Amino acid sequence: MSSLLPFDPGEIPAPCFVVSADRLRENGRILDRVRKESGATVLLALKAFSMPSAFLVLRPYLNGTTASSIAEALLAKLHFGGEVHAYAVAYQEREIDRICSVADHVVFNSLTQWKDLQPHIRKHPEVQYGLRINPQYSEVEVDIYNPCRPDSRFGMTHTDLMGQDLTGISGLHFHTLCEQGLGPLVRTLEAVERDFSSWLHQIKWLNLGGGHFITKPDYDVDGLIDLIKRLRDTYALEIILEPGEAVVQESGWLVATVLDVFTSQGIHHAILNVSATAHMPDVLEMPYRPEILNTGRPGEKAFDVMLGGVTCLSGDRIGNYSFDSMPKRGDRLVFTDMAMYTMVKTSHFNGVPHPSIGLWDNDHLTLQKTFGYADVRNRLG
Repeated sequence: MSSLLPFDPGEIPAPCFVVSADRLRENGRILDRVRKESGATVLLALKAFSMPSAFLVLRPYLNGTTASSIAEALLAKLHFGGEVHAYAVAYQEREIDRICSVADHVVFNSLTQWKDLQPHIRKHPEVQYGLRINPQYSEVEVDIYNPCRPDSRFGMTHTDLMGQDLTGISGLHFHTLCEQGLGPLVRTLEAVERDFSSWLHQIKWLNLGGGHFITKPDYDVDGLIDLIKRLRDTYALEIILEPGEAVVQESGWLVATVLDVFTSQGIHHAILNVSATAHMPDVLEMPYRPEILNTGRPGEKAFDVMLGGVTCLSGDRIGNYSFDSMPKRGDRLVFTDMAMYTMVKTSHFNGVPHPSIGLWDNDHLTLQKTFGYADVRNRLG
């Protein structure tokens, strides 16, 4: 058993996502400190992590959740509790009444939606309504994750709001970060305060979005607390944070099994019972190279092996890793930091076996969900 793991991978029914309750609590305590010392509202972004059996672990440390759809809003209301905030790029008219009956805060992406849906909005005066803004500043380098790219569809710029009647809007929301520290937030706020200052003095709350990697060891937590206090004092605002990754970073693993090992064209290949495209799509979308315990980068150890997924997609390649000895059929490999944006993105492509989902707590694994033929059969009707 690796000293980095609280469990023996050989005892896990692979493939399986394993989430550690203790590590969730460690992250939760940091976030709890931020909300208590700064006075901010801190929410879990369900788009990053929505495992209901873990909600009970996280609930003491957070004010609630933020949802991107009616399904997530219902999940939040029924299984997490606390405040429910909702934001979507666009709401369907048939669902807005239900969204407003579930959520405490509802944020609109455009003035058009805010105006077009007024007949429904007026039926829910108890809800606090917000508008997403685009500060036109971001330090996210990969375009697919940059919400402020020049052709962005997210939010209204300050010129879009000039001369507009924002009666009924009680808050503004922006989201410009992606796994970043305090510096990019400080510089984003400089743009927000420069271009939106007149509105900041009129609203009740400001949502700073997600992407804050607050639980990383080198994050300036004290600086964040001071920044939130300054915003609250300057504008008399409630400040809202909605981290996703920070809530669950380094709290999950994906345990996989080697199915086959062979050499072709001088390249060592190992086929696993997991898939990049079906189980770790960010490997292909970002792209990024997930860490695997006890492996190295190519050339660092004795044997370089290309790890491949089990689907028919030619690009279902997890990456090239080096090993002290050649992997063999039946070996277990453990992918780290697999809780965020992983389980929520999985699919049943090719009908491949879907990893089970387990919660590790009190030195015990409880399988919360297993998957089989019925899940594939019922998925598409």
